[in-house]
Amino acid sequence: MSGRPAVVLLSGGLDSTTVLGIALAEGFAAYALTFDYGQRHRLELERAAEIAAVLGAAEHRVVRVDLGRFGGSALTDEIEVPKHRTDFSGIPPTYVPARNTVFLSLALAWAEVLDARDLFLGVNALDYSGYPDCRPEFVAAFERLANVATRAGVEGERPFRIHAPLMRLGKADIVRKAAELGIDLANTLSCYDPSPRGEPCGACDACLLRAKGFAEAGVPDPALAPARLDRERRGAGPGESRGT
Repeated sequence: MSGRPAVVLLSGGLDSTTVLGIALAEGFAAYALTFDYGQRHRLELERAAEIAAVLGAAEHRVVRVDLGRFGGSALTDEIEVPKHRTDFSGIPPTYVPARNTVFLSLALAWAEVLDARDLFLGVNALDYSGYPDCRPEFVAAFERLANVATRAGVEGERPFRIHAPLMRLGKADIVRKAAELGIDLANTLSCYDPSPRGEPCGACDACLLRAKGFAEAGVPDPALAPARLDRERRGAGPGESRGT
């Protein structure tokens, strides 16, 4: 595949899928990296694999890092996922301790092996749940770290760059960007507490923010298409649901 290599963090959600599309549109050979980190909503691993294949990633790897051994988050531990929140101030229990620091560190290791100097992730500091590792201060600090903590950063001719193209975008802008790039979002999974078949709960922070984005963009969410949800209720796999 032509183009400079870049490592793209891919969770299978709306934001990371859009970022993968952006990296590809900018001409990078995108190496998608997904983490099996002990999350309760493990269906996202299947969605990420399919999305990487459909969009044309150069390679997709799933790496297991069991943050569930530490717990401390509603996404990895027996802590209730908050529903119907209206006040998004403060850090919610769905925050996973140091998750993006861990993920970017491993992405950086793969980037060194690939001789890549560009890393992409889908963090956002506007319509988000208030996580500290989704802020521009974090991204800038990690970029500085990457350039002093690696052989490639110290001896290489090009510095590492951490790309966060959605940082200043609202969810509606992200939905519009995906549409502009022709990305089918039907198979993306954003929900923190989906059913075993992938039906979104509609009430967690991720669902509320996603619904807000599609509503403000003035387009229906293809992941909520009746035909798709009906197939999921009957047990159809994610591949059979794509494109509805």
